[in-house]
Amino acid sequence: MKRLYKKVLSILTGTSLFVIFGVILVSSMSRYLLNSPIQWSEEVAKYAMIYGTMFGMALCYLEGIHIRFTFLEDLVSDKIRHFLHFISDAIALISGGVIAYSGYLFMMKRGGIKAPGTGIEMYYFQVAMVIGGLCLIIAALIRLAAYFQPKSSVEGQ
Repeated sequence: MKRLYKKVLSILTGTSLFVIFGVILVSSMSRYLLNSPIQWSEEVAKYAMIYGTMFGMALCYLEGIHIRFTFLEDLVSDKIRHFLHFISDAIALISGGVIAYSGYLFMMKRGGIKAPGTGIEMYYFQVAMVIGGLCLIIAALIRLAAYFQPKSSVEGQ
């Protein structure tokens, strides 16, 4: 389950980065070579960056490669460190719920506005917060489930 979810998040993050790169490249070439800027390009790149950030956030958290300060963690025993990691994962679960819910509220309040560059309703861009929160919730559940598995199956992941 964890491997499949990591693969999906990796593909989504990479696709977002590819969209950003592709749109900016085509836009720059159009602007400087053809003297014809693409009006919607900056908007699409900006929203692809937001989606990429949401997917990347969940992927980095799931992998444990997000930025963190471990100097205090290194001072405590393994048992306390294990407990602190559990608390951290529980907080990530709650944070994912807060992100998803606040994103939903924002989307419902302002989602009907049309984006100026693309003319598309903002729902499609603002739902990134909801999706990101849900991705974080799933990642936290996967990490929390590992605490309740036998040691041998956790090490094999």
